[in-house]
Amino acid sequence: MIIKPSYRVAQAKTYYFATKLAEIAKLTAAGEDIINLGIGSPDLLPSDAVIAQLRKSALDDKANKYQSYKGIPQLREAFSNWYKRYFDVQLNANEEILPLIGSKEGIMHIAMSFLQEGDEALVPNPGYPAYAMTTKLAGANPIYYSLEETNGWKPNFETLEAMDLSKVKIMWLNYPNMPTGAKADQSFFEELVAFAKKHEILLVNDNPYAFILNNEPLSLLSVDGAKEVTIELNSLSKCFNMAGWRVGVLFGAKDYIDTVMRFKSNMDSGMYRPIQEAAVVALGLKDEWFDSVNDIYRKRREVVYQIMDAINCEYDKDAVGLFVWGKISNGWQDSGELVDMLLYERKVFITPGFIFGSNGDRYVRISLCQSEEVLRIALNRVIK
Repeated sequence: MIIKPSYRVAQAKTYYFATKLAEIAKLTAAGEDIINLGIGSPDLLPSDAVIAQLRKSALDDKANKYQSYKGIPQLREAFSNWYKRYFDVQLNANEEILPLIGSKEGIMHIAMSFLQEGDEALVPNPGYPAYAMTTKLAGANPIYYSLEETNGWKPNFETLEAMDLSKVKIMWLNYPNMPTGAKADQSFFEELVAFAKKHEILLVNDNPYAFILNNEPLSLLSVDGAKEVTIELNSLSKCFNMAGWRVGVLFGAKDYIDTVMRFKSNMDSGMYRPIQEAAVVALGLKDEWFDSVNDIYRKRREVVYQIMDAINCEYDKDAVGLFVWGKISNGWQDSGELVDMLLYERKVFITPGFIFGSNGDRYVRISLCQSEEVLRIALNRVIK
C-alpha cells in the first residue's frame, strides 16, 4: 500500500469478533464443529406480519428510490407511539426522532457530531467497545469510569465528582447494561441527569435490551428535565429479531437531533423503504410478541446457567438481557485462558470479558442466541 492510512484508522483496532469469527471460520473449514455462543445475533425470526409487510412493500414501484434522511413519517410516528406506550415518554415525531441504519451507526454519528480534538468522553469499564473507539475516531479522548459488581455495575458518583470533568462533553451509558445485564432504576437515572446538568455533560444512553427478559423497561428520557442533557439510542435488532435489517433510532431534543442529522445526511441516502414499512408493523406488535420471545429466552437461559455452573462461574439470576455474565474461578489466569480452552478443547466459543475493559478480565459472557438443543450439546461438551 503506497498511501498510509490516516491517524484515525491507524489507531483503530479490528473489532474482536471480526477477528475471532474469522478464526472460527478457518477451524470450521478444517472440519471442526464449533458451537458459537459468543455473538448476540438473534436466531429467531421476526414476526410473520413483519416479514409479510417487507415482501409486500418490496413490490411497490417506489420501493427502490432514495428515501428521506429522517425516515418516512409513519416510522417516526411509530417510534413516538412505542416510547409513549412502554416508557411513558412523549416525543415529537417530526423533531425529536431520527431513524438510523442500525444504532451502531448512531454511536459513530453522535461521536462525530459532538466531539473534537481535546474533548473527553466518559466511557464505561466494562462497556461496549464501540463507545471508546468512536470517541477516538472523533479525535477525542476516552476517560474510563469504573463499573463494579459490588456497586451493581453502576458508576460511583463520588468518584466521578472527584475527577477533572472540565473537558468532558459526553458520558456513554448502556442500561440495561451489556455485558453485565445490570438494570437501572428511576432514582439512579435521576442522579445521572442531575450530575449531567451540574457538569454540562451530554448523556448518551444505549437502550436496545429494554425488552429482553426484563419486566420493567425504562428510558432515561422518562426523568423530568432529561431532554436537556440526554439523547437515547434504541434498536429493533434484539427485541424484534431484526439485527440484519439495521433499524435503529435516536431520541432527543430537537437541537441534538438536528446536529446529528447534519452529519448523518452526509453519510447515507436513507433507509430502504420496505424495511421502514416493516419496522412500522414491528413497533405496533402487542405484548404477546415480547412474551413469546422471552419464553424462549427464559428456557435457554436455564441451560446457560448450567453451562456457567459447569465451568465454575458465578452469575446473577436477576440480570436481564440477551446474555449471561459470569465471574470465573481463581483457577484461571483470566477470561481469555478459559475461553481458549473451551474453544480448542471443547469446541465451544464464549466471549471473554476482557474485550469490554479491564473490569471484565475475570468474567465471561454467553449468548442466548442459539436453540435450546444446541445449548444442551454445548453443555455436554463442556462437562465431558
